[in-house]
Amino acid sequence: MENNALVALDRDHLIHPLVNYRSHEQRGVTILESGHGAYLRDAQGNELLDAFSGLWCVNVGYGQESVVKAAAEQMAKLPYATGYFHYGSEPAIRLAARLVELAPASLRHVYFTLGGSDADDSAIRFITHYYNSTGRAQKKQFISLERGYHGSSAQGSGLTALAVFHNNFDVPLPNQHKIASPYPYRNPAGSDAQTVIRTSVEALRAKVRELGQDNVAAFFCEPIQGSGGVIVPPKGWLKAMRDACRELDILFVVDEVITGFGRTGPMFACEAEGVEPDLMVVAKGLTAGYAPMGAVLMSDAVYAGIADGMPAGVPVGHGHTYSAHPVSAAIGLEVLRLYTEGGLLANGIAQAPHFEEGLRGLLGHPLVGEARSRGLLGALELVADKSSKDRFDPALKLHERIAAVAYRNRLIFRAFGDNVLGFAPALCYTAADFELLFDRLKKTLDEVLDQTEVRQAVK
Repeated sequence: MENNALVALDRDHLIHPLVNYRSHEQRGVTILESGHGAYLRDAQGNELLDAFSGLWCVNVGYGQESVVKAAAEQMAKLPYATGYFHYGSEPAIRLAARLVELAPASLRHVYFTLGGSDADDSAIRFITHYYNSTGRAQKKQFISLERGYHGSSAQGSGLTALAVFHNNFDVPLPNQHKIASPYPYRNPAGSDAQTVIRTSVEALRAKVRELGQDNVAAFFCEPIQGSGGVIVPPKGWLKAMRDACRELDILFVVDEVITGFGRTGPMFACEAEGVEPDLMVVAKGLTAGYAPMGAVLMSDAVYAGIADGMPAGVPVGHGHTYSAHPVSAAIGLEVLRLYTEGGLLANGIAQAPHFEEGLRGLLGHPLVGEARSRGLLGALELVADKSSKDRFDPALKLHERIAAVAYRNRLIFRAFGDNVLGFAPALCYTAADFELLFDRLKKTLDEVLDQTEVRQAVK
């Protein structure tokens, strides 16, 4: 089928996530045709360097033959097996066990979902069930972070603290509350590590006091806030928040949908600080985007509270048709093997200094106010005035200008609406890939700066 015909069919029928529908109709779809390693090819034959791993997820790179083989073999053998009615499949059972081996020691049980959004939603449901089952039904209040992202499900979107996910959806719900983001670059109290940590802990304690400790169920957070602008808290922040939750007797839920599976260096970001959460939500890198899958990992205490709270023979009424899907599980097992035995985690750790150096090397550019990263997750924050950190006027639509120029320079990354540029290169990147990334990125920033309206906006 000709590309123009596909564009027309897309315009007429396919609803895309997170776009303005009328703008998309006018713009038309960008069709991606193939991928290999860190590179994508579009329908016009342009080879593009993907510096965002699809959507933070293709951590192993495109075209990994062993993953394709694992999927094909499982599909031929058993393409589907329900997890209902006590049924199961070998790949799902083995994947759950392997995740428990790799995850923080507190996490002993795994429930599989289709992705991160329904994993967050499932976590909320499990927590609600847990407190109802253990005689603490009043604990219904949830706390998360400003600029946080916990999916776009009916409840998870309320824990998310980005306005675009709230507009016209009647969220957040009355029992969903926020505290300030640990945003060092823009923290009113100061950017040093101890100040950021102290103000976050104090904010959590104050919010719990306000709501009543006996009423608060859980605190949700990302180790690094991804969709909120790749906000990197100082080391020690995650552990301090975990310790505060323990003192306050509320569940500590870590959302590692983006940070998991080598994205920040170790298999999970929790490892870097020895943090053991009560629940952990994962997706994306679990299958490296090769098939839909997410998971909720939970502690023995939470699992036992739910299990023992049900009368004999009465099921826990939560499930998904495709939970523990055997093909997705087979893919997940092979992806985990590539991270460990295949050396991708080690390569990500080895390449991280190239990534950090490249980002920091752009701090002298007139558009760049801050560079931040951990492992292979990072960002540049663009500002109109470096001294005051003033942002650009939204009417300039700087992020759209940057995304368009970057694509012409055959580079893909995330240009957020508040002019933070997000990067999540695959763990298969080489030093040469990073050199090409930063050559194309600097060229992009220079070309955008040369636009008259942009240059006039820089102070």
